[in-house]
Formats: sequence, C-alpha cells, structure tokens
Amino acid sequence: MSPIIQSLLDTDLYKFTMLQVVLHKFPQTHSVYHFRCRNLDDTVYPLVDILDDLNQQLDYLCELQFADDELKYLRQFRFIKSDFVDYLELFQLKRRFIKAGIDAEGRLDIWVEGPMVQAMMFEIFVLAIVNELYFRRLHSDAVMLEGERRLKAKIELIQSYQKQQNPADPPFLISDFGTRRRYSFDWQKHVIESFHQAVPSVFRGTSNVYLAKALNIIPIGTMAHEFLQAFQALDVRLRDFQTAALETWVQEYRGDLGIALTDVVGMDAFLRDFDLYFAKLFDGLRHDSGDPYAWGDKAYAHYRQLKIDTKTKMLTFSDGLDIEKAWNLHQYFKDRFKVSFGIGTNLTNDMGPTPLNIVLKLVECNGQSVAKISDSPGKTMTDNDTFLAYLKQVFEITE
Repeated sequence: MSPIIQSLLDTDLYKFTMLQVVLHKFPQTHSVYHFRCRNLDDTVYPLVDILDDLNQQLDYLCELQFADDELKYLRQFRFIKSDFVDYLELFQLKRRFIKAGIDAEGRLDIWVEGPMVQAMMFEIFVLAIVNELYFRRLHSDAVMLEGERRLKAKIELIQSYQKQQNPADPPFLISDFGTRRRYSFDWQKHVIESFHQAVPSVFRGTSNVYLAKALNIIPIGTMAHEFLQAFQALDVRLRDFQTAALETWVQEYRGDLGIALTDVVGMDAFLRDFDLYFAKLFDGLRHDSGDPYAWGDKAYAHYRQLKIDTKTKMLTFSDGLDIEKAWNLHQYFKDRFKVSFGIGTNLTNDMGPTPLNIVLKLVECNGQSVAKISDSPGKTMTDNDTFLAYLKQVFEITE
C-alpha cells in the first residue's frame, strides 16, 4: 500500500501558523488529542476495519520530512519566521506519540499524546488518512460519476450567481477548507483545479498548503480552536484565556493573519472579551458553529457599539456550508461586511456516500483538561464534564 500522505505540506495552513506561535511562546507544553466520529451510526462498515491499514499509514507518515523546495516555499510568506522554517527543516513526526487501536466499546480509538510542537501536527494528516482508507472500500465508477456531476452543478451554480452579482457589492469569495474530510487527495486536487479554472474570481484559494503550492494559488488560514483552548491550561487565569490567546497572536503576527475564531466558549462570551483594542487590531471574525445569521448580527451590533465601520471588517463563515448557503449569507451581509466562505466537506467529499464527521481534538494540556463550548449542539468537546461545568460557570454560559 502506497502512502496516502506524501508531503508534510499536505495539511492546512493554520497548522503552521499555530505551530509557529507554540514554538515561540510555549514550546514546553504537553498535550493530548482524542479522535471522535460524530456520526458512527451512518458508517457503511465499522471504522475499526481500517485499523491495520491506518497503523501502516501512520508508519509512513512518521518517515516524512520537509523537502528543500517546500521549505523555500514557506520562507516566502512574510508571517513565517526564518527560525521557524529552520525548525521545520529538522522536523519529523514521532511514531511513539500516536496510538491507534480499539476502545472498550469496539470502536476505532486514536490518541495523540506528547509535546504540543509535535502532537498538534498529527490532526489533519490522521483525519485525511482515515477518510481515504474508509472511502477506498466504497469506491466505484458510479461514485466518481456522481461526484463529477455534483461538482459540475456547483460550478454552474456559482456562474449563475456571478451573473446576478452587482459589481458594486463586495466580492463573493469561496475557499476550500476540505482537507480533513476529503474523499481522497486526488479528488481534492481535482476539485480545486476545477474551481480555479472555471470561477477564478470567486475561488479564493485553499487551506491545503501542498495544493496551494502545486497549483500556484493562495493558502488560506489563521487559527483553530486548539490554539485558544491551550490557554485554558497555561499560566493565565481561566477567565482571561481568550484575551491571553488573542494578545499572544497579535504579538506574534503584528497585523498579519487577522481573522479571530469566536466559538471556543461561544460568541457571547467571546464578544465580552473582544474589546475595542482587539476589534481594531483584528481584520475580522470566523464563524464555525451556531446560527450564522444570528452570529453575524451579533458581530454587527458589537462593532457598531464600538463605533467601528463594519464595512472595513471581514466575516468568514466555515460551518457546514454549501454554495447556496454561502451565497445566501453573502446576500444578507454584503451591505454591512466584507464576507468570505470556507467550504469543507461539501466541496471535497460530496460524492453520494455519507461523509464521515470525524475530529481529532485537543482534550488536555499540561495535565489539565481543556474544552470547547460550541454554539452548536453536538460540537462541544471535552473529556471532563466537571471542567466543562466549571468553564461554563466562569464564562456565565447557560444551556
């Protein structure tokens, strides 16, 4: 069996941007990540059936190192520091930090435990491997034909929206955020190439650094939940973890990568910390759970209260989107904000078979539990209900 992951660039940009901050600001941090499939009842066959192949793929993954041309590519970005690329030149994932097996209930069980500067890089690779191994057994000519039909329909839908677009409106911008949920590497590449060729003014780029490099398009990404969650266990008061994370990000990037993620403890609690200082420093906000319309209206009211012109700010939506949902959100917010959309599963795994809803999330940092309190039921993530209750109390979050 050939390796599914053939380059350490075959991951999302925000893995590099977060890793750089971890390396510079808290390199000694120890972390634990846990795998979960949120839609186990929808799988055609048990995920444990891929276990042997998964372990072989993890062996392959831990043999990879960055190539010289890949390091040269990373050096061209002004937000990536030279010492960080020097670190990546030495970087290699260590097999001892990841274990894949079967849990007490007979389900696929994956744990990553080790230094955060190592452990955090496993996530996207592992999810992409699990997906590709799972869907290889469902692969057929009929599935590929259906995927092609759906891809063509998406492109035609965007082209019809382009005809409706008022040239005076903010542009309709879509990016691929689908590496972690893709049907396969080859299919993701095909989708990105197709969008880039057919609707280049709408298709803004991809979160996948390898494909951005290969296709000469823009890599997209800033931060994920794990970055902010880590601060729940660092040397700051729990109530201050969001402001500490945002301040650390600002100090590292000094104006670059200015889209803040809002739903680690929910939008309301985020906005209580997102004061005038941060609202001016960050270019905008990313939505990843809850009602996107209510979320955007809250963002609008918050910026207005701070007397900030919302037309100078960007709202990026990235939660369970398809083309139609993205367009409707664009139409709703276009007169108040710049808007962009990161579409994942619906771009890279809309083939007919039900996609997997899998995650590999940070659950512990420096021996302490961490948690995400999502604005969507079912997306809250923790392995410690007692800590979750305490976090809700600290941030005045009711059910």
